[in-house]
Amino acid sequence: MRICDAWTTRYHRAMSRAAIFILQALLAAALCVPASAQVPAPAQVNVEDLKLRAVQGDKTASRELAEAYYLGRGIDQDFTQAAQWYEKLAKNGDARAQTSLGLMYARGYGVEKNIETARKWWSHAAAQNDPGAQYNLGVVYAEGRGVAKDDARAAQWYSKAAMRGHIQAQHNLGLLYYQGRGVARDVQRAYYWLAVATLQGDDVAERALKKVAGIMSEAQIKAADAEAAEWMRKARQSWR
Repeated sequence: MRICDAWTTRYHRAMSRAAIFILQALLAAALCVPASAQVPAPAQVNVEDLKLRAVQGDKTASRELAEAYYLGRGIDQDFTQAAQWYEKLAKNGDARAQTSLGLMYARGYGVEKNIETARKWWSHAAAQNDPGAQYNLGVVYAEGRGVAKDDARAAQWYSKAAMRGHIQAQHNLGLLYYQGRGVARDVQRAYYWLAVATLQGDDVAERALKKVAGIMSEAQIKAADAEAAEWMRKARQSWR
């Protein structure tokens, strides 16, 4: 599962104290960073070997080379080179590379910052069911980055990513259900998605979950907990 860092701004809208708490806790919407940036680097990286194999069309070597340049792993950090290698893969339909390249355009890393181009690459990756790209598109529409704000489309993309196990998409979707933004307000559904995120270790969602539970009946909580547990059961089976 990809983990997203919190580098974007929080939403702030007029609402009750409980809603403000949940909003600040949950919707620190962050674009997905490349998965490689979240895992320990191998002790040694043979960059020259990667270059040789990448030039010969080895996709795995191309990805590892792009990540090496992105992270400065075994070689001087060079976002321009990273973007070039990600782009080679992206143009050949590699969803992971498309998501990473989109991030680089969104941040202006190694390329001229361009949210439209970022959205284009995320759209390609999202069409291949990449949850990171789907989540990022949700952020684009929720925040109006290069497009008109559209909570309904944000909810649609968050939902796609949430169903594929993206934790931040799950708790952002839970917030939209809590507030009725882009979806019909449904406190039980909000609790459900927050519970799913909590079961996957999201401490922020867990704190918000308690606030939502405060306005629910015992029967609603019991039903939502059972549904969340079933989601996790099925998810664990698919991870085997």
